[in-house]
Amino acid sequence: MVMSKSKKGLPNKSDSTKTNQAWGGRFNEPVDDFVARFTASVNFDQRLYQHDIQGSIAHASMLSKIGVLSATEANEIVVGLQAIASDIESGHFDWSIALEDVHMNIESALTARIGSVGKKLHTGRSRNDQVATDIRLWLRDEIDVISVLLSALQKGMIELASAESGTIMPGFTHLQTAQPVTFGHHLLAWNEMLERDFGRLQDCRKRLNQCPLGAAALAGTSYPIDREYTAAQLAFDKASENSLDSVSDRDFAIEFCAFASILLTHMSRMSEELILWTSAQFQFIELPDRFCTGSSIMPQKKNPDVPELVRGKTGRVNGHLIALLTLMKSQPLAYNKDNQEDKEPLFDTVDTVRDCLRAFSDMVPAIQANKIAMYEAAKRGFSTATDLADYLVGKGVAFRDAHEIVGKSVAYGIAENKDLSDMTVGELSVFSKLIKDDVFSVLTLEGSVAARNHIGGTAPQQVKAAAQRALKKIANR
Repeated sequence: MVMSKSKKGLPNKSDSTKTNQAWGGRFNEPVDDFVARFTASVNFDQRLYQHDIQGSIAHASMLSKIGVLSATEANEIVVGLQAIASDIESGHFDWSIALEDVHMNIESALTARIGSVGKKLHTGRSRNDQVATDIRLWLRDEIDVISVLLSALQKGMIELASAESGTIMPGFTHLQTAQPVTFGHHLLAWNEMLERDFGRLQDCRKRLNQCPLGAAALAGTSYPIDREYTAAQLAFDKASENSLDSVSDRDFAIEFCAFASILLTHMSRMSEELILWTSAQFQFIELPDRFCTGSSIMPQKKNPDVPELVRGKTGRVNGHLIALLTLMKSQPLAYNKDNQEDKEPLFDTVDTVRDCLRAFSDMVPAIQANKIAMYEAAKRGFSTATDLADYLVGKGVAFRDAHEIVGKSVAYGIAENKDLSDMTVGELSVFSKLIKDDVFSVLTLEGSVAARNHIGGTAPQQVKAAAQRALKKIANR
């Protein structure tokens, strides 16, 4: 759309004679229509309405406690706010861009509903501390939801790991066959990543759970407010310590997005492996049809769309983290309008994390392992070579010498197209006379994984024990 210009090259002013009544007294002309749309946030911050009303009810209760509002006035405000919440939830609330944001839309509706008493609600606070409180309340609730989803994913993953504690597969380094491991052990590696993510999430919640309400615009207020009372009403751990920091800080949102970026990076790594494992080249696992799609032209295709999308959404979440870091990097104290731009990245990050966790928590427990394909793959690539070296060390050979002996035996195997476990004692003893019949107890895949029988090892009994410990952690949350 091309806007007409005034003589000074600026957009023509609105014909409206009204300004935002929250601050219009200072101004001699209405805000330009374009500027009103450009600066408004109500189209996206209206999702904070429940928490805005929750904070306003606590504030009204505090104002009544200190005598700024009478008990009757406070009750009128609370009843009016509850009615507004009902209107919003039923879809009978008219949001106005002219009122800029969720806060002024609700306050204006309150005054229209209960009269001048509604104008008293904003005593002792500013939109600066109001939004800082709202977004903390909202994010705190979202963290609690995400915590449940993350725990559900972990539980399903751990239970699958326990069931697959004896399923042998190749372990990789550099995506090359390294040593045999169990599928259960691999799944528990994923869980360790998620366990650290869960801890980061709880740390984030702890740090954001301080109440900024009462910091007002930036310096506090001259009214004898009781910030500890308000913090307790809203289930915050305490009131924030510094009014300047309270209204201008957004590091809690950055911290959440950092958690989300690390979580999605972990889930992207998992997705990459799932995508590889479902391919015809690996055939390690089968994903249920409900998590895949087909091709419009190739009827044989079964595409792992869910893990592919999670892998792709990682870039989206990482971008939001960078956006918030960039948003804050040059802001002087205290509040600046820039901070309006914190919400859309944060909202989208929360939505994306919730969706990805929900998808994975449904999909991962339904993974079906192709035990035969995994086992056959583990037999390829001389995955028990390290076991042979360890066997020789046990016979008194220095490890570096054992390493050279096994390297020569592997070179022979490559030339003869034979795995170490397929060679005879006669063939192996060419490389060292210390190799005897007992070598096959370590050259088998089963013997290799069973030998790693310590905490953190891939032995089946260790995997089962680790799974039980992990499940106990989740149960005690």
